[in-house]
Amino acid sequence: MKTIALLSRFAAALLALAWFGLAAPGARAEISITLNSPTFAPLPIAVAPFSGDPEVASGITEMITNNLRRIGYFAPLEPASFPQQQVDFDGLPDFPAWQTANAQALITGRAVREGGGRIRVEFRLWDVFAGQQLAGQQYYTDTANWRRIGHIISDAVLTRITGLKGMFDTRVVFVDETGTKEKRRKRLAVMDQDGANLRYLTRGEELVVSPRFSPVSQEVAFMSQRPNERTRVQLLNIESGQREIVGSFPEMTTSPQFTPDGQRIALSLQQGGNANIYSIAPKARTTTRITSTNAIDTSPSYSPDGSQIVFESDRGGGTQLYVMNADGSNQQRISFGEGRYSQPVWSPRGDYIAFTRSRAGQFAIGIMKPDGSGERILTEGYHNESPTWAPNGQFVMFFSDPGGEGGGRLYMADVTGRVRVPVPTPSYASDPAWSPLVSDLR
Repeated sequence: MKTIALLSRFAAALLALAWFGLAAPGARAEISITLNSPTFAPLPIAVAPFSGDPEVASGITEMITNNLRRIGYFAPLEPASFPQQQVDFDGLPDFPAWQTANAQALITGRAVREGGGRIRVEFRLWDVFAGQQLAGQQYYTDTANWRRIGHIISDAVLTRITGLKGMFDTRVVFVDETGTKEKRRKRLAVMDQDGANLRYLTRGEELVVSPRFSPVSQEVAFMSQRPNERTRVQLLNIESGQREIVGSFPEMTTSPQFTPDGQRIALSLQQGGNANIYSIAPKARTTTRITSTNAIDTSPSYSPDGSQIVFESDRGGGTQLYVMNADGSNQQRISFGEGRYSQPVWSPRGDYIAFTRSRAGQFAIGIMKPDGSGERILTEGYHNESPTWAPNGQFVMFFSDPGGEGGGRLYMADVTGRVRVPVPTPSYASDPAWSPLVSDLR
């Protein structure tokens, strides 16, 4: 039996034990989702009520159902249509009955409270028509951390059926906005990707914009400014609350972005009427200039291997996207469509670059390949901005502002353009930054 420790300082140690499950003799697993198929349809799946502790079991059942439904790749069956309201976790489901209910996949599980404030949660994923278990896992953790287990199970189901990396056991840092547009209060906030566990990280005493998650730690880089003071780039540990000032600059600073190893931060520094891209190593206190032009170069974003940077520049007149080596060499323009292209962000998979395009009063969120080919608009409207990638590179989160006296709201869309759903926040929101999987952070 293989033992895996998932380390996170957000939660007490969570232990996952992998095990072999039950299968009908001679059965063969065939279920999968082909996301790029022109005949794609959401997969009918049933999440049977977990047994065991009523509060935790019902919470996990509901969470898994909501997670899978929200991304548009699954079509969870309504409980009223279930042929079995309670499935024996240690036995085989009634596959013919579930087939009649049109379930192609079935999730069963249980959550049991144990001594010392701990819980044990187990789940199985079944291919209904093949009559075979596709995945099975059990987890031990403190009772207070049951929500993380629900997200981790959702990720396990997503990965097993689609082949995608997980995205549910993640967090989002964003700018929470309250008050009128004339007196808008902006605070940095963090929440789970489904809107739960909201916490405010700043008090609203300073302007905060452009938060960015470290790819390897619990730190967030962001820009802040108090009235009559210099712009600051700060690092904030979202668990301890400890802050560190990376730099204080007399003129405008924009777009801090981590290198893939988390050791350096690239940003744009304004000098007179120009802006160039620099790389700062916070621990070593060293600064390296990357671009040197008479234009405005900003919004740098590294490729996953750290070898290249995509950025925006107005060197050709209107704002367009360029790619260069990480040392600033071999700069090449990659956007050639109508309108202005800005805010590029490289996908964690390396296959796409997300961007904002403005044209004729409309703002679109789109993607293109790193060489500029394959441009695809995911959503377009009055005001869409600030794309950020899920760790699996399949979904992009952004904010959309309809105008008027209101404010922005967060949404996410998938790279196929089929899915566009709201992300719940307590009030107006902007500048989202999606974290890596929590288990990947230290």
